[in-house]
Amino acid sequence: MELSLHNNSFSQALALATLRLNSWKLDVTLPASPKFVMIGAPHTSNWDLLSALLIKYGAGLNMRWIGKDSAFHWPLGGVMRRLGGIPVNRHSSHNFVSQVVETFNRLENLVIAISPEGTRSKTHYWRTGFYYIALGAGVPIALGFVDYGNKVVGIGPSITPTGDIQADFARIKDFYTGMKGRHPKLQGEIKLRPD
Repeated sequence: MELSLHNNSFSQALALATLRLNSWKLDVTLPASPKFVMIGAPHTSNWDLLSALLIKYGAGLNMRWIGKDSAFHWPLGGVMRRLGGIPVNRHSSHNFVSQVVETFNRLENLVIAISPEGTRSKTHYWRTGFYYIALGAGVPIALGFVDYGNKVVGIGPSITPTGDIQADFARIKDFYTGMKGRHPKLQGEIKLRPD
Protein backbone atom coordinates (compact mmCIF):
# COMPACT_ATOMS: atom_id res chain seq x y z
CA MET A 1 0.00 0.00 0.00
CA GLU A 2 1.24 3.44 -0.89
CA LEU A 3 0.63 6.66 1.02
CA SER A 4 -1.24 9.33 -0.89
CA LEU A 5 1.49 11.83 -1.77
CA HIS A 6 1.69 14.83 -4.08
CA ASN A 7 4.49 14.66 -6.62
CA ASN A 8 4.67 18.41 -7.25
CA SER A 9 8.27 19.33 -6.47
CA PHE A 10 7.62 23.06 -7.09
CA SER A 11 4.87 23.20 -4.42
CA GLN A 12 7.05 21.28 -2.01
CA ALA A 13 10.08 23.50 -2.63
CA LEU A 14 7.94 26.64 -2.23
CA ALA A 15 6.47 25.42 1.07
CA LEU A 16 9.88 24.49 2.46
CA ALA A 17 11.39 27.81 1.32
CA THR A 18 8.51 29.72 2.96
CA LEU A 19 9.17 27.94 6.24
CA ARG A 20 12.94 28.56 6.04
CA LEU A 21 12.52 32.25 5.19
CA ASN A 22 10.40 32.66 8.31
CA SER A 23 12.80 30.63 10.49
CA TRP A 24 10.29 27.80 10.92
CA LYS A 25 10.99 24.08 10.73
CA LEU A 26 8.92 21.20 9.35
CA ASP A 27 8.99 18.00 11.40
CA VAL A 28 6.92 15.17 9.91
CA THR A 29 6.47 11.55 10.97
CA LEU A 30 3.96 9.91 8.67
CA PRO A 31 1.96 6.85 9.71
CA ALA A 32 2.60 3.68 7.72
CA SER A 33 -1.08 3.60 6.73
CA PRO A 34 -2.25 5.14 3.41
CA LYS A 35 -5.35 6.34 5.27
CA PHE A 36 -5.47 8.36 8.46
CA VAL A 37 -7.16 11.19 10.30
CA MET A 38 -4.81 14.06 11.12
CA ILE A 39 -5.79 16.38 13.92
CA GLY A 40 -4.34 19.88 14.13
CA ALA A 41 -3.73 21.75 17.36
CA PRO A 42 -3.49 24.19 18.93
CA HIS A 43 -5.93 26.16 16.77
CA THR A 44 -6.04 29.82 17.82
CA SER A 45 -5.76 31.77 14.55
CA ASN A 46 -6.82 31.90 10.91
CA TRP A 47 -3.09 31.59 10.16
CA ASP A 48 -3.31 27.94 11.26
CA LEU A 49 -4.77 27.13 7.83
CA LEU A 50 -1.52 28.38 6.26
CA SER A 51 0.41 26.14 8.66
CA ALA A 52 -1.71 23.16 7.60
CA LEU A 53 -1.07 23.95 3.94
CA LEU A 54 2.68 24.23 4.58
CA ILE A 55 2.56 20.77 6.17
CA LYS A 56 0.51 19.45 3.25
CA TYR A 57 2.78 20.79 0.53
CA GLY A 58 6.05 20.61 2.47
CA ALA A 59 5.54 16.92 3.22
CA GLY A 60 4.11 16.29 -0.25
CA LEU A 61 0.95 14.96 1.36
CA ASN A 62 -2.34 14.68 -0.53
CA MET A 63 -4.35 15.90 2.44
CA ARG A 64 -7.95 17.06 2.59
CA TRP A 65 -9.15 19.24 5.45
CA ILE A 66 -12.48 20.01 7.04
CA GLY A 67 -13.66 23.55 7.71
CA LYS A 68 -16.85 25.37 8.56
CA ASP A 69 -19.07 25.90 5.52
CA SER A 70 -19.15 29.69 5.91
CA ALA A 71 -15.47 29.78 4.85
CA PHE A 72 -16.42 28.24 1.49
CA HIS A 73 -18.69 30.99 0.18
CA TRP A 74 -17.84 33.26 -2.74
CA PRO A 75 -15.29 34.63 -3.53
CA LEU A 76 -12.91 32.14 -1.84
CA GLY A 77 -15.03 28.98 -1.91
CA GLY A 78 -13.50 27.58 -5.10
CA VAL A 79 -9.96 28.26 -3.91
CA MET A 80 -10.66 26.62 -0.54
CA ARG A 81 -11.94 23.48 -2.27
CA ARG A 82 -8.95 23.35 -4.65
CA LEU A 83 -6.66 23.53 -1.61
CA GLY A 84 -8.32 20.35 -0.27
CA GLY A 85 -11.08 21.87 1.83
CA ILE A 86 -14.31 20.01 2.61
CA PRO A 87 -17.09 22.29 3.92
CA VAL A 88 -19.11 21.08 6.92
CA ASN A 89 -22.32 22.54 8.28
CA ARG A 90 -21.79 22.39 12.04
CA HIS A 91 -25.51 22.92 12.62
CA SER A 92 -26.57 20.04 10.37
CA SER A 93 -28.26 17.01 11.85
CA HIS A 94 -26.68 14.71 9.24
CA ASN A 95 -24.47 12.00 10.70
CA PHE A 96 -21.13 13.45 9.71
CA VAL A 97 -19.03 10.78 11.41
CA SER A 98 -20.78 7.94 9.54
CA GLN A 99 -20.41 9.77 6.22
CA VAL A 100 -16.66 10.23 6.67
CA VAL A 101 -16.21 6.62 7.86
CA GLU A 102 -17.98 5.46 4.69
CA THR A 103 -15.65 7.64 2.60
CA PHE A 104 -12.62 6.07 4.29
CA ASN A 105 -14.03 2.59 3.64
CA ARG A 106 -14.58 3.38 -0.03
CA LEU A 107 -11.14 4.84 -0.84
CA GLU A 108 -7.69 3.24 -0.85
CA ASN A 109 -5.86 6.46 0.07
CA LEU A 110 -7.32 9.23 2.20
CA VAL A 111 -5.90 11.75 4.65
CA ILE A 112 -8.36 14.11 6.32
CA ALA A 113 -7.26 16.91 8.66
CA ILE A 114 -9.63 18.09 11.39
CA SER A 115 -9.26 20.68 14.13
CA PRO A 116 -10.66 19.05 17.26
CA GLU A 117 -11.10 22.45 18.89
CA GLY A 118 -13.50 23.30 16.07
CA THR A 119 -12.98 27.04 16.50
CA ARG A 120 -10.26 29.63 16.99
CA SER A 121 -11.97 30.79 20.19
CA LYS A 122 -11.08 29.29 23.56
CA THR A 123 -12.91 26.02 24.14
CA HIS A 124 -13.54 24.08 27.33
CA TYR A 125 -13.30 20.67 25.65
CA TRP A 126 -12.36 19.06 22.36
CA ARG A 127 -14.87 17.69 19.88
CA THR A 128 -14.59 13.95 19.48
CA GLY A 129 -15.77 13.42 15.89
CA PHE A 130 -12.18 12.87 14.70
CA TYR A 131 -11.77 10.08 17.25
CA TYR A 132 -14.93 8.23 16.26
CA ILE A 133 -14.14 8.64 12.56
CA ALA A 134 -10.73 7.00 13.08
CA LEU A 135 -12.17 4.31 15.35
CA GLY A 136 -15.01 3.51 12.93
CA ALA A 137 -12.74 3.47 9.87
CA GLY A 138 -9.97 1.54 11.63
CA VAL A 139 -7.36 4.18 10.77
CA PRO A 140 -4.70 5.88 12.91
CA ILE A 141 -4.86 9.42 14.26
CA ALA A 142 -1.79 11.47 13.30
CA LEU A 143 -1.00 14.33 15.68
CA GLY A 144 -0.52 17.43 13.54
CA PHE A 145 0.73 20.54 15.26
CA VAL A 146 1.76 24.17 14.99
CA ASP A 147 4.03 25.28 17.82
CA TYR A 148 4.68 29.02 17.76
CA GLY A 149 6.88 28.74 20.86
CA ASN A 150 9.46 26.66 18.99
CA LYS A 151 8.52 27.74 15.44
CA VAL A 152 7.86 24.18 14.30
CA VAL A 153 4.96 22.74 12.31
CA GLY A 154 4.44 19.13 11.42
CA ILE A 155 3.03 15.75 12.21
CA GLY A 156 4.11 13.95 15.35
CA PRO A 157 3.43 10.36 16.33
CA SER A 158 0.24 8.53 15.45
CA ILE A 159 -2.05 6.63 17.76
CA THR A 160 -4.43 3.85 16.91
CA PRO A 161 -7.70 4.46 18.75
CA THR A 162 -8.40 1.61 21.17
CA GLY A 163 -12.00 2.47 22.05
CA ASP A 164 -10.86 3.63 25.51
CA ILE A 165 -11.29 7.31 24.73
CA GLN A 166 -10.10 8.45 28.18
CA ALA A 167 -6.77 6.62 27.86
CA ASP A 168 -6.31 7.67 24.23
CA PHE A 169 -7.04 11.33 25.07
CA ALA A 170 -4.43 11.17 27.86
CA ARG A 171 -1.83 10.14 25.24
CA ILE A 172 -2.93 12.94 22.92
CA LYS A 173 -2.79 15.49 25.74
CA ASP A 174 0.74 14.36 26.66
CA PHE A 175 1.94 15.07 23.12
CA TYR A 176 0.49 18.60 22.91
CA THR A 177 1.50 19.68 26.43
CA GLY A 178 3.79 22.71 26.20
CA MET A 179 2.95 23.65 22.60
CA LYS A 180 1.87 27.23 22.03
CA GLY A 181 -0.58 28.51 19.45
CA ARG A 182 -0.35 31.93 17.83
CA HIS A 183 -2.62 33.29 20.58
CA PRO A 184 -1.88 31.18 23.69
CA LYS A 185 -4.67 32.84 25.69
CA LEU A 186 -7.17 31.27 23.27
CA GLN A 187 -5.87 27.74 23.82
CA GLY A 188 -8.35 25.55 25.63
CA GLU A 189 -7.63 22.53 27.73
CA ILE A 190 -7.41 19.19 25.94
CA LYS A 191 -10.24 17.31 27.58
CA LEU A 192 -13.49 15.55 26.85
CA ARG A 193 -16.91 17.09 27.31
CA PRO A 194 -18.35 15.92 30.64
CA ASP A 195 -21.11 13.30 30.26
